[in-house]
Amino acid sequence: MPLQRDKKDIRTRAVHTGVYKDASYNSVTTPIYPTSTFYFDALRKNKGYDYTRSGNPTRTALEENIASLEGGVGASATATGMAAITTALFFLKPGDHVITGDDIYGGTYRLFDQVFSSWGIDFHFVHMRDPNTLRKALTKKTKMVWIETPSNPLLNIVDLEAVIALARKKDILTVVDNTFLSPYFQKPFEFGADMVMHSTTKYLNGHSDVVGGALVYGNKELERKGRFLINALGVSQAPFDAWLVLRGVKTLAQRMEAHQANARTIAQFLEKHKSVKKVYYPGLQSHPQYALIKKQMTGFGGIVSFELDTQNVPLDAFFRKLKYFSLAESLGGVESLVEHPYSMSHASMGKAALKTSGITPETIRISAGIEGVQDLINDLDHALCG
Repeated sequence: MPLQRDKKDIRTRAVHTGVYKDASYNSVTTPIYPTSTFYFDALRKNKGYDYTRSGNPTRTALEENIASLEGGVGASATATGMAAITTALFFLKPGDHVITGDDIYGGTYRLFDQVFSSWGIDFHFVHMRDPNTLRKALTKKTKMVWIETPSNPLLNIVDLEAVIALARKKDILTVVDNTFLSPYFQKPFEFGADMVMHSTTKYLNGHSDVVGGALVYGNKELERKGRFLINALGVSQAPFDAWLVLRGVKTLAQRMEAHQANARTIAQFLEKHKSVKKVYYPGLQSHPQYALIKKQMTGFGGIVSFELDTQNVPLDAFFRKLKYFSLAESLGGVESLVEHPYSMSHASMGKAALKTSGITPETIRISAGIEGVQDLINDLDHALCG
């Protein structure tokens, strides 16, 4: 059953959740508690915290905020997005089987394929766009379905309702990477997800000045286990980093609207350009899954990918001529970024897996910032003119 969500507007929750913690001076921002440890009033008696790896008031405030936005029963803030993914995989044991997409983020693919597979966990990378493919991949050992939607960087969409329902019938844990859309545009718990994962480095923070991650829990038992693992693994987020994310998340709604508006305009421009062979963006009616997109998403996000016609415009020339798009990995910041997944964010997948996923040497991913959109269009047009 879907979780009961706070009925207040998400914009209100983003601004006001996890904030009013200062009873001494009534600060309207959450205090930072940089301490590594907390003294006890007496044996077995403290004020709720003993050591910052295990718990910190600033981090708790951020966790309250993210849990509220996603509609979970609780959340854990981690040092990085990869730390959150690593923690989720520790819910498994050797011999377990995981099904995930073949076009997921390269860092996730690397962790699955090159790290946890050597520990006896079996990963099956499939075309998650078709629930029937998932059904055929299920085995008696399948214990987790890892869902990334929209996928990175090709923006393929996984049918959350169908996939999660299929997994639930088999008592299989479902984890959804909601980084690309944020809780502003997509609510995986409404479709029955067990956990939601974020790289808070991206849209939740939104200012490219911190790295972080989060796991959001769909029930108290998962929260209990997740918090134990994060403390035991030592992957919790530092107080100052948590404070930066909590500061950034207050403008999530406004930023997501601005990112989306720019991305949609950029996608429409690219779709008509002679030097572009194909555009991937959920907000285009040409997207093959547009009906599903309208069903399960309330927005389209700020990521646009496309295939460059390198016969007209060499890759190096395209990147060199850009002024407002920095050639850099990551995404979700207020500034526009552009990258080459084949040689950057997804290079660790290897050529065979890249070919299977559909990522080509001509694939380019854009993270649309919040600048003036005409300046961004002019910049792209200049770079695409060869």
